[in-house]
Amino acid sequence: MGNFIGHVFPGLFLVLYGLYQAIVVSKAVIFNDSLLYPSCPPRTKGRWAMLWKISYVGLLKMVTGSFLIVYEINCVKGGLILMNRDMPPRFMYPKEWQHLTIFILLTLNGCVDILSKNLLPQRCVVLELGVRILTFYVLLLLLVSHTQGTVGVELQVHSLLILVVFLLMLVLTAELWAPGMFHLWLIETFLFLMMGSWLVQAGFILFKPVSSYPWQDDDMSDMMFVTTFFCWHVVVNALCLLGIYGFSFLWYRCYSPSLKLTGFNEAPYHASPPGPVYKLLQEVEGSEKDDQALLPTSSP
Repeated sequence: MGNFIGHVFPGLFLVLYGLYQAIVVSKAVIFNDSLLYPSCPPRTKGRWAMLWKISYVGLLKMVTGSFLIVYEINCVKGGLILMNRDMPPRFMYPKEWQHLTIFILLTLNGCVDILSKNLLPQRCVVLELGVRILTFYVLLLLLVSHTQGTVGVELQVHSLLILVVFLLMLVLTAELWAPGMFHLWLIETFLFLMMGSWLVQAGFILFKPVSSYPWQDDDMSDMMFVTTFFCWHVVVNALCLLGIYGFSFLWYRCYSPSLKLTGFNEAPYHASPPGPVYKLLQEVEGSEKDDQALLPTSSP
């Protein structure tokens, strides 16, 4: 990950994830729908009906994490070893092992999403949030350790990234007590966009400057413009969220009015966990059986 691709590829993944989540949050706000159990239009039943139920976000996390693991291992010439054979032995490639730990946690996060949404009989939201929070707690610790030995522009870039991860960790922790709050999901989406876009920007600053000249650590103007670029990312990502909400509002209200009734009618059934809904279905089935039992007595 200590190169241009190692920063840009994870950044693009986070940007795409943030854009997808922005669309989901916008739709939930427009239809006053649940964020944890969103309503969806009825799909056609058939051989491929199970494909609509797959957690594509979890699958994307698994594929991206696995790709980054393979990429990180192949980037080290001679193989990624833990310790050398000297006496006394010394640890090798500390930063690469930190990258590998992050990518393993990303893959584990995707596995848990698929397990909770597709394999368990009832979705466990606490398990999903717990693994996601654990990932960002570990990520924060690794990033703080990752900045040791860095100075100047590189230190400034990573410090701003640590700030975003720290705020994201606080928001995810708060979601344990309020998992369906729109405000927390909106802030989380914004921070994911910030983290992704800033990682992409970090790749250009540290490895491929647009001017083809490296940034100078002893130049105060370069140091100040790192923070200025970060502020520009804040404004651009906020405008991006606003634009996605505005486009979604126009699309669902004007160009797809048929989805309006679908969203409002199906939302109450998905707003609560599957447990109570299952009990409600059992009560309905029981009442139908009672009605059927009364039919012979009422007939002559």
